[in-house]
Amino acid sequence: MKILLLGKGGQVGWELQRSLAVAGEIVAMDHDDGADFTQPEALLARVRSIAPQVIVNAAAHTAVDKAESEPELARQINARTPALLAIEAKRMGAMLVHYSTDYVFDGSGSHARDEEAPIGPLSVYGATKAEAEDAIRASGCQHLILRTSWVYGARGGNFAKTMLRLAAEREQLKVIADQIGAPTGADLLADLTVHMLRAARVNPALTGTYHAVAGGETSWHNYARFVIEFARTRDSLIKVAAEQVLPIPTSDYPTPARRPLNSRLSTDKLQQRFGLRLPGWQQGVERMLNEIL
Repeated sequence: MKILLLGKGGQVGWELQRSLAVAGEIVAMDHDDGADFTQPEALLARVRSIAPQVIVNAAAHTAVDKAESEPELARQINARTPALLAIEAKRMGAMLVHYSTDYVFDGSGSHARDEEAPIGPLSVYGATKAEAEDAIRASGCQHLILRTSWVYGARGGNFAKTMLRLAAEREQLKVIADQIGAPTGADLLADLTVHMLRAARVNPALTGTYHAVAGGETSWHNYARFVIEFARTRDSLIKVAAEQVLPIPTSDYPTPARRPLNSRLSTDKLQQRFGLRLPGWQQGVERMLNEIL
């Protein structure tokens, strides 16, 4: 099986290079290799020349706030080019794996949304990701759309690294406490992808849209406290005491893009159909912290 991986340099793309290696021959590309989503004609020409059986799209415009000031660029990268990839996948008989986000929802309520829940994006980023989902489904190609949230990786920047840096510089931190979700490791997403891909290739009835996040839930505030308390046990140079990580509401930290307050996603469908278990978010965060500390 030949697999074309787009967005190899991102957190998820980096881990996919590892996880997909057991599934077949990988052709991994990034912007510098010709996988430029702002030049869809050239990208599609490369796709045709490679002729993959599977296209895994881990590329995206993920600068959520910046997307508010450059909506056309975000739409091109997040929606229009993925829509063309889906049409090309249908033409070639290839399967498309695409990653989406909790930002397609409006974040109301306190329940965990399933895959059939109505969407209502609050931001340009969320709207463009929702547009891509609709286009992929409308194309008729075999696909897996994995909605995820609060993604981190040991490679590159992430929330935990930012908290550790600030905690070494300051004696008090203020962190948003009314946004709830599940920190999800890029490594977990990559491992889920290869399991799901191989199963769906054998049984096409398994294709479709799934929520793929770590188990449990937390706030950014409690996530920060968890990271700092864990770092203290590793003799890290942390100035902030756990009780000096103070909770604040989203309204105290305005941003150009609105964030959903409730990012809870139900993973029952994924776990039941694929026979998989989603570990608690703490397990992945601890593993990441052990790697970076």
